[in-house]
Amino acid sequence: MKKMNRIKKNKEFQTVFQKGQSNANRQFVLYQLDKPDQEYFRIGLSVSKKIGNAVVRNRIKRMIRQVFTELKEKIDSGKDFVIIARKPCAEMTYEEFKKSLLHVLNRSGIRIQNTETKIK
Repeated sequence: MKKMNRIKKNKEFQTVFQKGQSNANRQFVLYQLDKPDQEYFRIGLSVSKKIGNAVVRNRIKRMIRQVFTELKEKIDSGKDFVIIARKPCAEMTYEEFKKSLLHVLNRSGIRIQNTETKIK
């Protein structure tokens, strides 16, 4: 994920928390803030020490970034997202992880077409 697509500064996180809208499921809390003048989306990640050690936290962050990398053409530009991971996501496989993240994105009003073909 490119640096322009990341939220790093505390002030930017606080802006999304205070002015944005939130939605959640068991594994994630998603805050989103519309920024119409911005040409791309940005994400900020928050994974607490309560979830696990550094290896587990970094694995969760890598998986979130991978999901957003796969969906970057399908996500609206001009939005800031902050994703807070909850404890149950530490034991999930990548497929479950992606499905849960897509669920919370859909709940927040971001429609993403599922283009994966199922083989029977």
